[in-house]
Amino acid sequence: MKILWTDRARRDLLDIGRYIAQDNPRAARAWVEQLQKRTRKAAETPFAGRMVPERSAQDIREVIIRNYRIVYRVCEDAIHMLTVFEGHRLFSQEAVSDTLK
Repeated sequence: MKILWTDRARRDLLDIGRYIAQDNPRAARAWVEQLQKRTRKAAETPFAGRMVPERSAQDIREVIIRNYRIVYRVCEDAIHMLTVFEGHRLFSQEAVSDTLK
């Protein structure tokens, strides 16, 4: 499956990288790569991710890596990355309505 990123998900990934880079640029690059790698794995078996508890929709799934949640929508031929955020926060319903650019 293809992986398509919403603007929001792209911003989330950049923000995570920038935040970590303040202390350790090398660690920031490595962590962003790990998040992207986990995204690619999700695209291989998209329904293996759990349904997002705040949403309870079959097509909105998430995978967790350490303390981050990667939320995506499963579509016919692609997964649409909706957001990436720290796991202690709740999923924002606004992320579902973000459009792909």
